[in-house]
Amino acid sequence: MKNLCNKTVKKENAYEVWQTLDGQWTWYCLKKYQSEDVEAKNQYARWFCLVTSPIMPEGELGDVYVRDIKKEAKRIK
Repeated sequence: MKNLCNKTVKKENAYEVWQTLDGQWTWYCLKKYQSEDVEAKNQYARWFCLVTSPIMPEGELGDVYVRDIKKEAKRIK
């Protein structure tokens, strides 16, 4: 399977958006390093994200483990 999300995009065009149930943390997925089938087998799979939170309301950029996002949040886009 080809990775269609390997180009970095802006927040407005995020590939996926994940949010905690209380709405305080939001992950905007701006780039995926692996295709979904490879990612599913890799416990260290990561996404490049813009993360907003009460601590950083304007957001902070960085890599985040996919497992951590999926454990804490629900996909909203």
